[in-house]
Amino acid sequence: MKIAEVREMSVSDLQDRIAQVKAELDQMRLNHAVSPLEDTSKFNKSRKDIARMMQVLAQKQKENDVK
Repeated sequence: MKIAEVREMSVSDLQDRIAQVKAELDQMRLNHAVSPLEDTSKFNKSRKDIARMMQVLAQKQKENDVK
């Protein structure tokens, strides 16, 4: 997910998407424990997507508090 796409999302959409990606990451970890994944780079991609979304969410919440 690109940062431009993340910045266009609303606060509630970001919160929902973060929860969804975290759940997907947990499911991937469980699946990987049972049978190894072919593309383990998905772990890093998901973690980076979560970090990106959380950063933008924090910025938006800070902007709303200042106003």
